[in-house]
Amino acid sequence: MDWAGLMRLGLGGLGMRPDAFWCLTPAELALMLGLETEAPPLTRARLAELARAFPDSNDGGGDGA
Repeated sequence: MDWAGLMRLGLGGLGMRPDAFWCLTPAELALMLGLETEAPPLTRARLAELARAFPDSNDGGGDGA
């Protein structure tokens, strides 16, 4: 994470006090800054990418399905 950049935005841009800034969760800070926090939709291409990255294993430990 770019903490220095986030601090500049929170303390400088939003005018927050340091203690208030450090009490925020990343999701709260993103919301205050107007940043998109939702995950993009799961497209066919993204699903294929995930399937390649995390293939099902056939190690005999499953339910046989």
